Amino acid sequence: MRTRILLSLLFCSLGSLSARAATFEADICIYGGTSGGVIAAVQVARLGKTVILLEPGRHLGGMTSGGLSAVDIGDPRSVGGLAREYFTKLAATTGNVLAWDKPFENKGGGPATGGAYAIEPHKAERLFNEMIEKAGVQVRFEARLTSARKKEARITELRLDNGDSVRAQVFLDTTYEGDLMAMAGVTHTLEREGNAKYGETYNGIHYAEKYQPRTGHLMPGENGRVKGGQGVWDRDFPLDPYVVKGDPASGLLPLVDAGDPGTPGDPAPGVQAYCYRLCLTTDPANSLPIEPPADYDPKRYELVVRFIEACLANGDDMDLRWFSKHDPLPNDKWDFNTATFGGNLPGASWAWPEAGYTERGRIAKAHENYHRGLLHFLATDPRVPAKVRNDMKRFGLPKDEFPDTGGWPHQIYVREARRMIGPLVLTEHHTFGREVAPKSVGLGSYGTDIHETRRIVKDGVVIREGKVAGGRGGAGPYPIGYDAIVPRQEECGNLLVTFALSASHSAFASLRMEPVFMITSQSAATAASLAIDHGIPVQAVDYEELRRQLETDGQVLAWKPK
Repeated sequence: MRTRILLSLLFCSLGSLSARAATFEADICIYGGTSGGVIAAVQVARLGKTVILLEPGRHLGGMTSGGLSAVDIGDPRSVGGLAREYFTKLAATTGNVLAWDKPFENKGGGPATGGAYAIEPHKAERLFNEMIEKAGVQVRFEARLTSARKKEARITELRLDNGDSVRAQVFLDTTYEGDLMAMAGVTHTLEREGNAKYGETYNGIHYAEKYQPRTGHLMPGENGRVKGGQGVWDRDFPLDPYVVKGDPASGLLPLVDAGDPGTPGDPAPGVQAYCYRLCLTTDPANSLPIEPPADYDPKRYELVVRFIEACLANGDDMDLRWFSKHDPLPNDKWDFNTATFGGNLPGASWAWPEAGYTERGRIAKAHENYHRGLLHFLATDPRVPAKVRNDMKRFGLPKDEFPDTGGWPHQIYVREARRMIGPLVLTEHHTFGREVAPKSVGLGSYGTDIHETRRIVKDGVVIREGKVAGGRGGAGPYPIGYDAIVPRQEECGNLLVTFALSASHSAFASLRMEPVFMITSQSAATAASLAIDHGIPVQAVDYEELRRQLETDGQVLAWKPK
């Protein structure tokens, strides 16, 4: 390990105690031990540079190892480089061989995504750890950023909350929140920009037609989807939002937020709803009970009761899928997604991006308590249909997953947080194929997937505002331009940002998938290495040289369907 460690003594104010703080130096510092952070660190090491990976928590892999087991890929032919290497190795742990040269097949009317990529979380994390160990990457866990020192337009040093500091020539922000980017003073936004800003369709305040509250929902097939593909986990009925039905003076029910419906297309604050992607098991020998929170109160779920009443009035033969789409994993485990009333807690995520670590802990716990309470409610409340209750009782938290958090995932699903405003802002025009971003560093291929931002009252009933789940107008995979992962040079010349990249709210809805995050992170690591080789800002990296190295390393930069 060529990383140099310089030790300095810090003395407490009383003078009677001393603490040892370390100064770490490397060619490249990566902040965020997410899936992208791991891939970037491995790439740096393979290119012969020294690297230090800083992770604020205690685990590597972010959502890929944190519960998002049924990975959203889009088109597998658009995935290359270390992302392809990682998922190939991961699938091999269950004897699967992935067909990277073929599109997914659409089975049963839903989106074509890959079940072969659905792997147990502990295996995903183990593979990340193995890749890091093999590459000889130094990792510092519980490394929480407190400041970023700059000289002119370059970061010189990071300070951590334990007193340690880190110096490097180039830095990568691979966090979901863009924490280093913000600390470095790079321009960013948390706004849903509105359609007018970039000439878009799905940005700002939005009420999708297929999520309008209505009665007369069609009956699903065996796969839980109606004709056209919409799942029973996405049913919206005109539910009364008030404590006393029909009486606004009685106040809003829990799980309904106050707020003006606004005008569709207008700019608005707010990020997508967060949740936990639970891994649950039906194996009694490997199962822990899903305990409710200490302050569990079934009254919190009165809106869920009204949803159940509406479903039954619609003629639905309800089972657990009405409250969570769940996909099978190996060894009697299941990846639980969300639903109209599932793990999502709209509005509770808004403060997360700019909150400190202590406040984020409280927000995460609020999501966990809500979700635990909901699952307990579904398993025990007599107002829940017996079929749903019995179905829910089959599931527990697996003993062999997330052992240090009792089987509950350690990573909340941060679907969206800060987004950089860089030299290039990717928009719907890029994701829908109407414009081609120059200087491709990888491809995006998923649909436009925005989870609800608010659950509010509109026209006297409950509605999910901001939700979009659709395609991209039939467009194929699209290039992600290099100028979307670098800040403006006058703001910072030695930083690359790979998840909180420069994109509009609605374009980000397609870009935010874990494989894409890994792709942009590998490309950023390569660019960082070239910037060091030539002693130049990251914005000045010669694209042709970068392209050649990326293609040598197996990245897919252009869409060439056969």
